[in-house]
Amino acid sequence: MNPSTSLSGKDYLCALAVVLIWGSNFVVMKLGLQGLSPMMLGTLRYICASLVFIPFVRRSTVPWRWLLVCGMLAFGQFVFLFVGLKVGMTAGIASLVMQTQAFFTIVLAAVLLQERPRVYQWVGVAISAIGLVLIASVHGDAPGQMTLIGFLLALTGALSWAGANIGIRYAMRASPGFDPLAFIVYSSAVPILPFFALALLVDGWSAITDMMWNISGREIFAVVYLGVLATVVAYTLWTRLLVRHPAARVVPFSLLVPVVGIYAASLVFDEHMQGWQWAGAALVFSGLLFNQFGGRVIRR
Repeated sequence: MNPSTSLSGKDYLCALAVVLIWGSNFVVMKLGLQGLSPMMLGTLRYICASLVFIPFVRRSTVPWRWLLVCGMLAFGQFVFLFVGLKVGMTAGIASLVMQTQAFFTIVLAAVLLQERPRVYQWVGVAISAIGLVLIASVHGDAPGQMTLIGFLLALTGALSWAGANIGIRYAMRASPGFDPLAFIVYSSAVPILPFFALALLVDGWSAITDMMWNISGREIFAVVYLGVLATVVAYTLWTRLLVRHPAARVVPFSLLVPVVGIYAASLVFDEHMQGWQWAGAALVFSGLLFNQFGGRVIRR
């Protein structure tokens, strides 16, 4: 299937659904991490996203090597993000920083897939990069503040996400017309063992059994939300968009996720960004807009 450059009304609705699910995703992660370690939250998330659905979903036609690659990149994305949230990354800013995956994807797609971004898309990347520098400049160790290590871990997670986006495009080349649902369900089986191995190494068996014995409704809700909505539903919709359209066209929509994420974090955790962080957020959003509509200004 050759990617189309124009998005249909249905495609826009799918993108909006992904934005709403992933925007609330970061608050749910924070809730889950109140009773579970990052490694156990990751383990349970992917058990819920994969093993629960495998008996009902036909095996993916994508070669196993690409299921493995994309699954391990997803593991990298969330191990860095979960640990970052645990060590001081705020949910609202995490929802913003993770969207640098859009720019990482544009760069990787240009290098690996020969999808040449236009000049205005590079301008959008540059504008948003300045915004991220402003956001990173405001950090501290006080309650409710973003720590620098949390920021860097989230940024690394975003790079892994970008790699997974490119992996999806390679999977499309290896198996044209593959079923996105089967792809997500089977690739989601890959992170289970790495997450659980790290849980044994970092948390220990005693802590794992204690967490499972004392798991509350809040953590169960977080696991189900992350496993079913944020992984199976949202990533299936996201994968379908990536299969149908060029990465540089689809990925920038994810930059709308922080609109929901920042608002949800302010409601649930009373998180509030500081002046320079708001300025940085404005630049990131400006970069998104320029990436989408800059062709009307710079026609190259």
